[in-house]
Amino acid sequence: MGTVILHSVMSVDGFIADDKDGVGPLHDWYFSGDTPILDEASRFRVSAASAAYVRPMWASIGTIVIGRHLFDLTNGWEGKPPAGDHVVVVSHRPKPEGWHPEASYHFAGDVATAIAKARELAGERTVAVNAGDVGGQALAAGLVDEVAIDVVPVVFGSGKRFFGAVDSQHLLDDPHVVIQGDRVLHLAYRVRR
Repeated sequence: MGTVILHSVMSVDGFIADDKDGVGPLHDWYFSGDTPILDEASRFRVSAASAAYVRPMWASIGTIVIGRHLFDLTNGWEGKPPAGDHVVVVSHRPKPEGWHPEASYHFAGDVATAIAKARELAGERTVAVNAGDVGGQALAAGLVDEVAIDVVPVVFGSGKRFFGAVDSQHLLDDPHVVIQGDRVLHLAYRVRR
């Protein structure tokens, strides 16, 4: 089985979006460099240091796990996952009727079921769990192997927390990834068991 990584871009004060789901400058670093992440035609252009980190991370992803709120906000990226081949949505509501029937999107009623399905779909590849409430629930349930944070130098003051409403302590190892990009710091920590 592949690694389960809780991952997102975050403000230095711990938020993945503001109170109205706006991301402000959190994703600006994806478009501020001269090195394409995917190919020369890619609109994602970052620093060389960020590209060296992001390329293999994105390539390793087999399945993404998100909450229904993000699915609704993005309309599920119109059935095309931003990375990987599959998306599992944690939701008590089913996939919208007639919504992109060709897309490999699966709906699960709880986080444990979603992670199990995502691992099955990903095989040996990585399962990327989006930060926020779903990511926090997965961490609290002991289902996360690693936490990866792209820290952007902005302070939101309030908003949607990286770990959602986690109300218990979880220990992480020292970071095994520390990469300074342009307007972003990439960090990755293994979760202590």
